[in-house]
Amino acid sequence: MCSNINQNILNLIGRPSKLFEQDLAGYKNDLNSIISSSKFLILGGAGTIGQAVTKELFKHHPLKLHVVDLNENNLVELVRDIRSSLGYINGDFKTFALDIGSVSYDAFIASDGHYDYVLNLSALKHVRSEEDPFTLMRMLDVNILNTEKTIQQSIAKGVKKYFCVSTDKATDPINMMGASKRIMELFLFQNSADINISTARFANVAFSDGSLLHGFEQRIKKQQPIVAPNDIQRYFITPEESGQLCLMSCIFGQNNEIFFPKLNSNLNLISFVDIATKYIRSLGYEPHICDNENEARELAKTLPETEKWPCFFSKTNTTGEKTTEEFFTKNESVDTKRFDSIGIIKNNADQNSIEELNQFSKAVAQLKAKKSWTKDDLKGIVRNILPNFNHLETGKYLDHKM
Repeated sequence: MCSNINQNILNLIGRPSKLFEQDLAGYKNDLNSIISSSKFLILGGAGTIGQAVTKELFKHHPLKLHVVDLNENNLVELVRDIRSSLGYINGDFKTFALDIGSVSYDAFIASDGHYDYVLNLSALKHVRSEEDPFTLMRMLDVNILNTEKTIQQSIAKGVKKYFCVSTDKATDPINMMGASKRIMELFLFQNSADINISTARFANVAFSDGSLLHGFEQRIKKQQPIVAPNDIQRYFITPEESGQLCLMSCIFGQNNEIFFPKLNSNLNLISFVDIATKYIRSLGYEPHICDNENEARELAKTLPETEKWPCFFSKTNTTGEKTTEEFFTKNESVDTKRFDSIGIIKNNADQNSIEELNQFSKAVAQLKAKKSWTKDDLKGIVRNILPNFNHLETGKYLDHKM
């Protein structure tokens, strides 16, 4: 059944086959040997990527696999999914409904904390989260400060390797989400003298929780119109592939390396409109293009009875939407030879940035102490670290649209 789901997603995103099959096959024995003799902690393990990574690790029977996430319901579903598909392992498999930023989490780490690998997959990933200054502060907390905190805890506990997921939007960022992930990368590399670090930048994860494609599923279930931008194209990987890329980077990434999916004939740009059209037709409906939101909402009440589905496609005009995607800049050193479908960005820790990163943390702490800040305050702190940060502000946000 899971195989059928993944194949359906591949069909919808216009790809003939999976990305990383050859690389996984070539390293199968090493993966089995390393994972089956190691202990793992997954942070943010109940999200789409976290669940995918957890399942990939579970397949190789680790000695210990602990999963932490704030979302209790998703943790329950993760366990049900694993028990119903993969069954059981002899190793210690447990989930913990904890907030990484909490004292309860600190007590959890203090009580044990003995892991070979820590994988941090927690993130605020939506561009829409930067509309208000309060959610934006939480984005900096989750994406940057919690990362720094858990790195320091990992170093203190003698963890062998720390992996943290990044994003393609960290490449020359134009939104605060991408900028927060780029600063997170800088914090990662700054700690690489004390612990081995690797990360991964990758494309949109198709039908991941909260994504536009996941929204398509919800709109169909609730008999509501499908809405999408008609001027945006993206690279997509499946949830399973997101877990596999993180796994490869965590296990085989050398210190300060960023893994990314190589652009080849099996990974092409596709528009949201094309995916929406394929998705609607796969369900037995024909798309009906509407002129505005009101028309689409009204037709959703009756049009599906005629085997048509109302759609409203419009131009993008919201803050922080990047029109192009890239995984690395011209100034980054890239290795495309080591793997078949994975590229690698090589990094060196910049010792000159230690004071800048410390100042960033202090500036955030000062704003919190005052319990008062604006978006401009936070953007100013970010620009102190990323002077070329070209924030795209239009005054309009995704929450203002259907």
